[in-house]
Amino acid sequence: MTEQDFSLPPGIHTVAIGMGDLNGIMRGKRIPATHWDTICQSGNALSIALLAIDMTSDVWDTPYVNFDNGYPDMHMFPLTKPVASPWEDGVAICMARAEGTDHLPVPIDPRGALVQQVERAAAMGYEVKTGTELEFYLLDPETLLPKDQGTQVYSMARAAEMEHVLGPIRQQINELGIPIEQSNPEYAAGQVEVNIRYDEALKSADQVILFRSLVKKLAHVHGYLATFMAKPFIDQSGSGFHVHYSLWKDGKNAFADGGKLNKTGMSFLAGLQNNMADIALAGSTTPNAFRRRQPYTFCPTNASWGYDNRTVGLRVIQGSDNAVRVEKRDASADCNPYYLLACDIAAGLDGIEQGLEPSAPCLGNAYELEDAMPLPGDLAQAVDLAKRSALMKRVMGEDRQTILIQQAERELEFLANQVTPVEVERYMRNF
Repeated sequence: MTEQDFSLPPGIHTVAIGMGDLNGIMRGKRIPATHWDTICQSGNALSIALLAIDMTSDVWDTPYVNFDNGYPDMHMFPLTKPVASPWEDGVAICMARAEGTDHLPVPIDPRGALVQQVERAAAMGYEVKTGTELEFYLLDPETLLPKDQGTQVYSMARAAEMEHVLGPIRQQINELGIPIEQSNPEYAAGQVEVNIRYDEALKSADQVILFRSLVKKLAHVHGYLATFMAKPFIDQSGSGFHVHYSLWKDGKNAFADGGKLNKTGMSFLAGLQNNMADIALAGSTTPNAFRRRQPYTFCPTNASWGYDNRTVGLRVIQGSDNAVRVEKRDASADCNPYYLLACDIAAGLDGIEQGLEPSAPCLGNAYELEDAMPLPGDLAQAVDLAKRSALMKRVMGEDRQTILIQQAERELEFLANQVTPVEVERYMRNF
């Protein structure tokens, strides 16, 4: 195995290096180019608390890192070759990996959970490939409202109006090595979707971490706030994270047989279907994320499946052998891609190992099904299922699972202790 090249492009004076935290938010440091060789050899120290803080950077005692052990260090090492930023002269951007001071993987690093499932698939003879679709809002940073009006999903006129910001997002993120396939206006003012080309699962998840960080940076440059928050407006479309799964062997799609989903693909689908409710917390981690889960919103409410059907939780797409895949549609755009993909892949591989078969496909409106397995409708239900999920504990490990559940319970408690503006408006003058 040849040593990876982490050399800097010409003219670089600073390297922005970061990794995904508990919530898949990219966090890290900026390193002078004069210090880069040292970073490549010895890493850069920072607290393991990075992997056990919430989205606001609040910290609490967790099983692995806490006040009793002093919140010890880990080290970041470069994971990808630094690439020059198209919008910051002299700055290169680089993904990092975590390593403990013992030179071993950090047990609560979310990326490690996905590494293990990719390795499991490889031992079974498969390469996992995933394609990711993320929705997000581009808002006025002062008003926190869309700058445009109306829905006009897929409108080419609206796409042209937003090209001054979406064009750079597509083009410049492509230049940084994340292959963007397309963008389009989505089903609300200010909402867009950008699709990343399918690739090996671990690389795909790394790209999501970097992609979300880059979108927020580019949006800021062009006078917008980009948010991947699941449901920023209660009466508008939520932002989802759809993942397309396929397994490959000897350069061929192991799900495909004459352009149809074969027995292997059906068993993977069945594994997802059987575990979809239990692992919901991996894809929706806040109370807000569950506001998306409403009937007739194109967000699934049950674990049904169907062929090219956007009302189901698991959509099977067929065509050429290379295109055959299973799309899982329930996750929120703000979730951690490592946990989402790790739990989904584990469920699918379990289905293959156990020779499972899915239910009958839904041929109509999945929201009207009475016998389909319901997905949790709020965070409290998802937490309860996660606590009892043997699959989540096996995939994430007890410490990772505990930290994710602790964060969810803290979010539930935080919101329960608020008096909202709606309550003040509705009750204060009337009682």
